[in-house]
Amino acid sequence: MKSTTETELTEQEAELYDRQIRLWGLESQKRLRSARILIAGLNGCGAEVAKNIILTGVKSVTLLDDKLVTENDFCSQFLVPQTAVGKNRAEASEKRAQALNPMVEVKVDIGNFADRSDEYFRDFDVVCIGEGKTADLVRVDKVCRAANVKFFAFDLWGMFGYCFADLKEHEFSMEVMKHAVVSDPNNKGQKPKTELVAHNTMQKQSYCSLSDSLSVPLAKYISPRHLKRVGNGYPMLKIMQRFRDDYGRDPQPSSRQEDLVKLLEIRDLLAPNVISDEAFEHVFAQISPAAAVVGGQVAQEIIKTVSQKEAPLHNVFLFDPEKSCGYIELIEPPTVVLE
Repeated sequence: MKSTTETELTEQEAELYDRQIRLWGLESQKRLRSARILIAGLNGCGAEVAKNIILTGVKSVTLLDDKLVTENDFCSQFLVPQTAVGKNRAEASEKRAQALNPMVEVKVDIGNFADRSDEYFRDFDVVCIGEGKTADLVRVDKVCRAANVKFFAFDLWGMFGYCFADLKEHEFSMEVMKHAVVSDPNNKGQKPKTELVAHNTMQKQSYCSLSDSLSVPLAKYISPRHLKRVGNGYPMLKIMQRFRDDYGRDPQPSSRQEDLVKLLEIRDLLAPNVISDEAFEHVFAQISPAAAVVGGQVAQEIIKTVSQKEAPLHNVFLFDPEKSCGYIELIEPPTVVLE
């Protein structure tokens, strides 16, 4: 992380973030206070990410979007007012986002993240992108890895969502419970008594790039044994991302029947006989509860990453609407050990 703990909290900030400081410590809150976060893609899920990040008290949040507010956004995008139809989503979200926490600098950038230069992303500590095509996400992740910027990709199609994390080499503190002697050592007539005591330990976790993650064969995740254990979340993600890559948009309620046919064609190409036709009924207009679940998970992982408190997800979170649950998959190439 570029941000340091040199930032001192004001008396007002210490009072506002008192509960957080007691939860994860002063040093972690200082790290949050100096972090600059980019959130691209202000759909309902992106709005949930922005809300949770702003409330924690980071230094700044930049909202980047090139799309206009539509009626579909009102299913889940609570930062835009009803009068904002036709306006840029990031611009329309600014006022309510800033009202969440006046101590955080909320910036607005109108445009598509794919059109931004490599240098643009190096100015942030965390880059979090939704609604991206695969090639564009891979390019930005590569830039972030080179600049040691933490990278997250997320999305929500109807009620199905995911989050991918590339933190390169990430260090974090974690509480480990150990037994400690609490009885008097001089009293040799009694058996020593112990109790569990929490000890903070520093740990490190390595993450693969998005490009490497995508290189893992899908066949590994569509075996009957794997599907029975965790479900069809990952093949579903590949299908939804392929739809966006091929057609330059997401499935729309206005073209529901046409888009269902296209989705089933992609399914039969990538993962035949794996996902039922009914599963694709859930992937149209974003639903607020699902946005809250996925967006909340993304924000939680960003907070853990910036604060360096506890282990972030490693490395893909998937939310399955058919089972109403989320789970984490480790999707990375096997480590090659050289003799």
